Amino acid sequence: MGSIGVAGWIAQLAFPCLLVWGWLSGELGTKAVTIFALLGIAVWLGLPRLPNGGNFVTSALALVDVALVFAVFKRDIRIG
Repeated sequence: MGSIGVAGWIAQLAFPCLLVWGWLSGELGTKAVTIFALLGIAVWLGLPRLPNGGNFVTSALALVDVALVFAVFKRDIRIG
């Protein structure tokens, strides 16, 4: 597993954690959680069904994760 595999694994773990965190902290309402959940499901299940779409699942899920970070924390998160 290379760096792309690790990034995909982190994106898949971060997505539900950010959804739950945002909902429990009150930063995301029910409508926002539903929209982000539908986006995540569309990326995980729908994108691989498109021609060459499977190549972009990690990138698309990472974009949804970035949007979730901004929605939940209202800023970027420093790593390191």
